Amino acid sequence: MFRHFLVPTDGSELSQLAVDQALEMASEIGAKVTFFHVQPSFYGRPDVALYGEGLVLDPLLSEQFNKANAEYAESVLAQAKAKASAKGVSAAGATSVNAVIYEAILEAASENGCDLIFMASHGRRGLAGLVLGSETQRVLTHADLPVLVYPGRGQD
Repeated sequence: MFRHFLVPTDGSELSQLAVDQALEMASEIGAKVTFFHVQPSFYGRPDVALYGEGLVLDPLLSEQFNKANAEYAESVLAQAKAKASAKGVSAAGATSVNAVIYEAILEAASENGCDLIFMASHGRRGLAGLVLGSETQRVLTHADLPVLVYPGRGQD
């Protein structure tokens, strides 16, 4: 049976519902949980100046962007860990900066020794789902371990 879940969370309402469901399941089977938040990369590399259409981005802007993302990640993870503590579930939090979200999720699962990824689906259907794709879909197609998807309700 599963002993260690990776639960990616972006702080959205649906993601919070998935956190709650993951904790419910973890509590029932005695599994531990690692919550994971991917911080967006500031155009891939913060050390590269970007130019275009007469715009030059100040390195200070990149620094502020990265600081705000790190603070948000810590807030999201702290909320999830507090929920785990209230449920009596052993939990940790992890974050990384990566421009490719699904790769970061798969790397985190491997690095943390997880045997299940428990994540939300944002519920895009039809053409929107096909065109926009989904990080959940990418995780499903590239994962070498089980992925449990908490279904989305409606559109984003």
